[in-house]
Amino acid sequence: MQYRKLGKTGLMVSEVGFGGEWLERHEEAESVELIKYAGSKGINIIDCWMADPKSRDIIGKGIAGCREKWFIQGHIGSTWQDGQYVRTRDLKYVKPAFEDILERMHTDYIDLGMIHYVDAQDDWDTCMNTEYINYVHELKEKGIIRHIGLSTHNPRIAKLAVKSGFVEMVLFSINPAFDMKPASEDIDTLFADYGESLAGIDPERAELYQMCEENGVGITVMKGFFGGRLFDAEKSPFGVAFTPDQCIHYALTRPAVCSVMCGFDTKEQIDAAVHYEVASDDEKDYASVIVGAPLHSYTGQCVYCGHCKPCPMNIDIPMVNKFYDLAAAQENVPASISEHYKALEHTASECIGCRGCESRCPFEVPVADRMIKAAELFGI
Repeated sequence: MQYRKLGKTGLMVSEVGFGGEWLERHEEAESVELIKYAGSKGINIIDCWMADPKSRDIIGKGIAGCREKWFIQGHIGSTWQDGQYVRTRDLKYVKPAFEDILERMHTDYIDLGMIHYVDAQDDWDTCMNTEYINYVHELKEKGIIRHIGLSTHNPRIAKLAVKSGFVEMVLFSINPAFDMKPASEDIDTLFADYGESLAGIDPERAELYQMCEENGVGITVMKGFFGGRLFDAEKSPFGVAFTPDQCIHYALTRPAVCSVMCGFDTKEQIDAAVHYEVASDDEKDYASVIVGAPLHSYTGQCVYCGHCKPCPMNIDIPMVNKFYDLAAAQENVPASISEHYKALEHTASECIGCRGCESRCPFEVPVADRMIKAAELFGI
């Protein structure tokens, strides 16, 4: 396993990390063994956004006896209320939920205290101008959290975090489908020089990665496999399938990225991710997959480019489509995706079916129809 310095935190984190989202789906003993197995393969960073007691107990037991070998991303503001995950900035819920992490993981500190899931400007303002952020700083001053991080899917919010000066790392969603411009771009030279240019990638995301690199703000990656959708040619927006090696390499070649937090259900999936460290250049080569993707594979596929905007109802169409695609790729809608979708200022149910967005879409995506499906899937 190779390790990278997580920006100015100085922590040396494994290139392949452990995203714990699916732990609660299995028997406790099975999931505990999965964490121990990951540790034996050199994985040393694990994300715990989950508020449910079962997941937290599993992580605590999985790292028992080797706490000092693990770096924990513990989220502040992810709470468990009446048997449900609820994101909140209300300290009445935030404090006991964070203290619960410490108790269930049998530790007196969390390495990376994460300002949990901020995607909207008003939520950022709430976090920065209430007692919530005072609590985060208090935890840092007392050494209960060693470093302050933030999780977001929105590059604009991530850039605000970088500019804050006190956020030391960001958990951000990165994969080719989220990042790439349309196939009409010059993808033959798209990744010719990672150090100087990110031509072909959405400009705001490119700016974010560069800002993080310049300011020593490390990035850990969520959604690196797009919920497994990139592994299936029929579900991939590119019309071709990627491998774990290619997805991991794509993320790790973005500036400032240090670790890809992969979701694991089995030891075989851990082996497939860790294989990245011994993969050949040919096995890691995602560029040839993108170059070889048939142009028509984009027809009808949303690649979240934003050409559909502006919406007269102010719906963030690309974000709705992202959450819809992530949810539709799963047998059951994950609670986190549902909660994040419902946190949007405007949801799909507000679509008036004007189809103005469709006239602007380069890929002939039936946006209005997708809004109907998203509203039905999420119930709002």
